[in-house]
Amino acid sequence: MPFELQIALRYLLAKRRQVFISVISLVSTIGVTVGVMALIIALALMTGLQNELRDRILGSSAHVYVWKPSGLVDYRAEVARMKEIPGVAGAAPALLGKALVTSERGEGFITVKGIDPALEGEVTDIGKSMTAGQVTDLKPATEDEFAGIVIGKDLSGSLSAFPEDVITLVTPQGSLSPMGLMPRQRRMRIAGTFKLGLFEFDQSYGFVDLQTAYLLTGQDRADHIEIRVTDIYNAPAVADEIQETLGSEYITQDWSDMNQSLYSALWLEKIAMGIGIGLIVMVAALNIVASLVLLVMEKTRDIAILKTMGASSRSIMLIFLAQGMIIGLVGTVLGATLGAVISYLLDRYRVISIPSDVYQVTYLPFKLLPWDLAVVVMGAVVVCFCATLYPSRQAARLDPAQALRYE
Repeated sequence: MPFELQIALRYLLAKRRQVFISVISLVSTIGVTVGVMALIIALALMTGLQNELRDRILGSSAHVYVWKPSGLVDYRAEVARMKEIPGVAGAAPALLGKALVTSERGEGFITVKGIDPALEGEVTDIGKSMTAGQVTDLKPATEDEFAGIVIGKDLSGSLSAFPEDVITLVTPQGSLSPMGLMPRQRRMRIAGTFKLGLFEFDQSYGFVDLQTAYLLTGQDRADHIEIRVTDIYNAPAVADEIQETLGSEYITQDWSDMNQSLYSALWLEKIAMGIGIGLIVMVAALNIVASLVLLVMEKTRDIAILKTMGASSRSIMLIFLAQGMIIGLVGTVLGATLGAVISYLLDRYRVISIPSDVYQVTYLPFKLLPWDLAVVVMGAVVVCFCATLYPSRQAARLDPAQALRYE
């Protein structure tokens, strides 16, 4: 073991008269540990929240939306054309409308989405999210049966209406009558319930067959085509490719454009939280500076004796650099380990629950990215290293004659 490292360890583990220096070193190590741990947990929280919201949004809706102002006369032909575009994994038509839904025990406003049950599973996770019934049950088995509707589980609870119950939908698109414009009313059977995990959909969405949507909205064709791509980050390129291939009469918009404000806000929060908690590491670094300055003052005589015995200024500087780096490395490793373990446990057991109607998710997710962990560890080590420079240089510049004059 190099004698510089041996002396640094001896100073760190000092006993008896130097116990105060050891306590300060311990406090500095704990400060670095807490700062690194807090920063890792904060970054894991913001990353987990971003990823969870992204996955739930993309599971509930399509990656790319395609409109044709002239109208989608034959949506099956349009779907077939779009599936030929490279990067497109699935396509399905959709028709959106608003309605007032009433049951025997409740009422509310919902968004009615007309879908093709055979194609909808290619663009959303509605089929995998069914808690009761099937999407394929939307079409009535006979002419005497009511058409089916699939609603969110939260909406089902607020209406106190469950599968096989009958509800009434009232749409603003009405029909002329001697009494004036009368809203359309249609009784429908709840064919099933779903839980996509996004409050907006689970509380205020209902899926019906396209033919039923035509009757409710008074339209005779789909609004747009929804597309799922193989790589979500390639969605903007696929949207541009659709316009270039099919012509300028098609208007496209991808998921990143539609949710840009949300992700921008989350990204700014992640940066702000990282900077704020990163100041804790800076405070811990100041503790290292203070402990090393005190140690230099305490060991002035030892430094002078080492120099008179032939130790170079470089060796003296390395002693105190090694001591500061040991504090920084031990604190960083402990903080990174504790932060990673705590983040995993908080996410694994969903410890922190939050109201889903406010935050769209039911618990705080934590996801630690390797890149975030590496940046925090490297940043903490660099900060601790910089904190050791001044005290180490002061120790190296100490004049032995002046130090031993009054000894």
